[in-house]
Amino acid sequence: MPRGQSTFTKRQKEQTRQQKQREKIERRAQRKQEKPAEGGAATDDLAELQAHAAEQAALFNVGFEDSDTSDDSSSGTRR
Repeated sequence: MPRGQSTFTKRQKEQTRQQKQREKIERRAQRKQEKPAEGGAATDDLAELQAHAAEQAALFNVGFEDSDTSDDSSSGTRR
């Protein structure tokens, strides 16, 4: 007895789903293996981002200096 078109389509979809699941598991395992090796790179990236943020803050005159001046002005209003 021949199979219908819907059965064939369902079978193809199921095979595709299983293949995607296998690939996902492989990628997950690969990331787990690479993660310890890249531990130092993550801290380098963080340091680079912090340095960039400091540069941007300096460009816009934002930082500790502004917070100190805002405290002075607020203390002046309390008197």
